[in-house]
Amino acid sequence: MSSDQSTDRFLIKVSEDLPTLEECHSFVNSPSCGAISSFAGITRDNFQGKQVNHLSYEGYVPMAEKELRKLCEEATVKFPTIGQIAAVHILGDCPVGSASVILCASSPHRKEAMHCVEFLIDELKAKVPIWKREVYEGDGGAIWKENVEWKEGKPKRVMVRQEE
Repeated sequence: MSSDQSTDRFLIKVSEDLPTLEECHSFVNSPSCGAISSFAGITRDNFQGKQVNHLSYEGYVPMAEKELRKLCEEATVKFPTIGQIAAVHILGDCPVGSASVILCASSPHRKEAMHCVEFLIDELKAKVPIWKREVYEGDGGAIWKENVEWKEGKPKRVMVRQEE
């Protein structure tokens, strides 16, 4: 596949201004595909008994987008019936109730789309250089959260480091 064709297949963005879930869904929608699977990671309001105010993400955009593109290309090899993929992640602050990451994939049938999205979120957490800081209400402070997936290159639980 030429790079122009893969570019047309993928919506990849790491930015302070993300497309909406609806825009990602619309991008992957295709008359030849009968299934769209999506995942949206939403900022929750609590962690280990603390009230979360917001999450803040940092990353190097060119490298993060390059890694996302590689993951999308890997996914289309692993799941060959995938039509199109949207993979977007926020940088900067992400308030409670808002999406920090959105992944969508289309395919003729449901299983490949569902497995593709699962593969993408697991690999994104393991390989894409984006870092998360959890900021708490009041004087609860903040912590940088380190993905064990990043250190080990495979899905696992999240470890935390208390900020000084």
